[in-house]
Amino acid sequence: MTPVSATDVITDALVELQRRVANLDEGEVASYIPQLATADPHTFGIALTSMGGNHYWSGGVDTPFTLQSVSKPFVYALVLAELGLEEVTRWVGAEPSGEAYNAISLEPNTGRPANAMINAGAIVTTALVPGTDEEERFERILDCLGRFAGRRLDVDERVRASESETGDRNRALAYLMRGAGSLPGRPSGVETYFRQCSVRVTTVDLAVMAATLANGGVNPSTGETVVPEPVAVQVLAVMASCGMYNASGDWLLRVGLPAKSGVSGGLIAASPARFGLAVHSPPLDATGTPVRGVAVLRELSTRFGLHLMRRSSRTAPTVKLAETARTAPSDRPRSEAEREVIERAGDNVAIVAAQGILDFTESERLLHELGNVLPEEPGWVVLDLEDVSEIRPFAEIMLREALTRLAAQGHQVTVVGDLAPHADEGTRADGEGAWRQVPSRETAVARCEDALLSAGINRQAGPVSSDGEEGGDGA
Repeated sequence: MTPVSATDVITDALVELQRRVANLDEGEVASYIPQLATADPHTFGIALTSMGGNHYWSGGVDTPFTLQSVSKPFVYALVLAELGLEEVTRWVGAEPSGEAYNAISLEPNTGRPANAMINAGAIVTTALVPGTDEEERFERILDCLGRFAGRRLDVDERVRASESETGDRNRALAYLMRGAGSLPGRPSGVETYFRQCSVRVTTVDLAVMAATLANGGVNPSTGETVVPEPVAVQVLAVMASCGMYNASGDWLLRVGLPAKSGVSGGLIAASPARFGLAVHSPPLDATGTPVRGVAVLRELSTRFGLHLMRRSSRTAPTVKLAETARTAPSDRPRSEAEREVIERAGDNVAIVAAQGILDFTESERLLHELGNVLPEEPGWVVLDLEDVSEIRPFAEIMLREALTRLAAQGHQVTVVGDLAPHADEGTRADGEGAWRQVPSRETAVARCEDALLSAGINRQAGPVSSDGEEGGDGA
């Protein structure tokens, strides 16, 4: 549960946020399903999965809990992939109901439920899953949920039994829709819906599931295409407008990310082409949404500019070079002995070059690649941003924090491009910032090689500065 490297500023951001939001003691644990009332109200975890399949988390993310209504968008994706949008919308609408999750919200004349995120619509969606009987239908649902999560899931049978014992309102909805001609199959099929809601996951599972939708239907951890990209887009659209029930409008206004909550305390949000995020915290507000989950997403969206309606752009691959001086040395003329030292010890000089626009996704990839080539012991780091056309606010926060940490750990950091350190990012002994800037990557790499050669050849010499110059005893 701790950052894996100095470049893992995302985990620390989640840890810091989780610690602060944990102090919220509002809301009540769901009790209308007796088994849910046994949940520990202090359980609180946050997990994030990036488009590169990298995972970041804080808090109790390994605690299992049941999906409940968070299952709805994924089963909706299953039937959209199987039957197509036109057939599915014959049975289930796509309009916000403006009502609670268990409301009787049926379209006049047709009896069609408003959308697939409320209980009535989800019951119909589950009934649309192809299968010769309820057991086959559920196996297809369980398999689909597992492919979204990247592993085989199971059912919490105690919660399922508790759901069934207290599920009369959902049964009533099924009979009403059956009477109106809007429920395919028999009302007894609602038991399959109870089983679907009782599938057990962890917060990390949910983050992967949300990331799969954000990644156009491709699981970023397994690489499997779970649903086609158009289906993922359709599901995210309905989540954005309907996923938070009668609070959906306020959610879209303040947070601006497709989301879905569940009464077991789960909450997912998908930032398309960026990440999937999940929160688990059992205490709920009046709309049945985790109080701490709402606080987490509101702050993240505001702080890092994640709102769906903000301008975004597609760029070329962000990282164009991630090597070391051993494999990508400078062009400076060297003696044979010097070349041998660089070939032997060049991995102590990490070189990463980026291009295009840096936002969350691009910066996460950049820092991940930097972590892959970073020397195990304090060495030299060259970050080339010369071909970066724009650094967005969240990306700048991430880069500054990572570089400041690297410098604090003893790495000599050089930046090519426009990212000068602030005064509060630490200073070196010579009074300059936590990292220095040079005009070109060639110059930066050559200077790091000079320092490496001084450290490797002149072992009896004095201290080596970050320019590769031998230090004296001081004046």
